[in-house]
Amino acid sequence: MLMAHPTVLKSLIEQYETLLLHSEEGSAEARRRVEDVIYTLCVSTGTRDIDTALATARRQLSGTGCEAGAEDSFALAH
Repeated sequence: MLMAHPTVLKSLIEQYETLLLHSEEGSAEARRRVEDVIYTLCVSTGTRDIDTALATARRQLSGTGCEAGAEDSFALAH
């Protein structure tokens, strides 16, 4: 199974958390950006909801090491 690169997952989680704090302002643009990040996290983790996507991304991040060749199984698309 192709997995998102750990750097991409970290970035998506950080974007989600940051946007969530600022989306309380309620602007349509902020809500759209949150939805975009949610969608991308779900696609990147092969899940269908944000809670599962976050849990899966965090589990993947905790299980990724720097062993030789480990990066070969990651997708670099963002």
